[in-house]
Amino acid sequence: MAGRARFWHRKTLAVSIPLVELHCHSEGAASPDFVRACARRNKISLPDNMFTSDGAYACEDFLHFLSVYEAACTAICTPRDYADLVCSYFTEAAHKGLIYGEMFISSDHPADAGIEYTDFIDAIADGYERAHAQTGVEARFILTCVRHFGVERAEQTAQLAVKYPHPLVTGFGMGGDENWGRPADFTHAYDIARAAGLGLTVHAGEVCGPQSVSDCLDALKPSRIGHGVRAIEDESVVKRLAEDGVTLEICPGSNIALGVYDIYAQCPLLRLRNAGVRVSIGSDDPPYFHTDIASEYAQVQKALDLSEQDMRAISQNAIEAAFCDNETKASLLEKLNR
Repeated sequence: MAGRARFWHRKTLAVSIPLVELHCHSEGAASPDFVRACARRNKISLPDNMFTSDGAYACEDFLHFLSVYEAACTAICTPRDYADLVCSYFTEAAHKGLIYGEMFISSDHPADAGIEYTDFIDAIADGYERAHAQTGVEARFILTCVRHFGVERAEQTAQLAVKYPHPLVTGFGMGGDENWGRPADFTHAYDIARAAGLGLTVHAGEVCGPQSVSDCLDALKPSRIGHGVRAIEDESVVKRLAEDGVTLEICPGSNIALGVYDIYAQCPLLRLRNAGVRVSIGSDDPPYFHTDIASEYAQVQKALDLSEQDMRAISQNAIEAAFCDNETKASLLEKLNR
């Protein structure tokens, strides 16, 4: 169960309904082929143990996953890289049925690579606009701070969104080590983002238990929780999520790979939904876990014996919880119900 990281090749399945994703990380969406191409272009050497013999990411355990992830990030270091990454991800996902996706973007890695924030956002926008022109896919971006980088950097990240607003950057979130600090430490960062009109989400209830979800709801007042699956361990937390209408961004394949659950059938998505909690499906860092958003939908449908109507309802939940304008939501709902 929890604490055992396991990585393997999972057979990719397909699903025919329109897909909506609220939880995917930008650098975590970079395929091995994309990272190798960036490394060649930027003349960066990658570790020998980073890939398997067939070219996939070689993640033997959680620590190895982190080292591979960090190595891949070093290869993504120019505005062009970020533009091509966003274009590639959303174009491929659209061909598999994605009609709307939200992607977490961090200002920290581009800054470390010497990229100005405005140049980074312009690159992200360029990549999206190319993907949209080719496929019609809609996307928005969630500026994300890293919890274990500390409170000051979190507030600085929120201030960037205020100082340099962009119509495609519509949310603010926090990832990183759930065990670091307290959610209450980040109240001011979230207040800054809330005042700027950004949608709010936070990673909680994955590595840590249901108390982490409650603490985030108390201090940060988000409308969504990234992961949140371990709320199922406390009936009062489940009830609160349902009553407050908070949407969970559930990433089953990621949970399995990182040892939270053993198989898809153990994912509490259906139990949470039956208890009145609004749920969505995400892929998190898809190429690292040998999956994609279409496969995540299909694996959940098969493991939990859900109907097509059930899966459409999950997509509708995601649309309604999305950090985009009402006109875009209406258009997406029309596509979903067409």
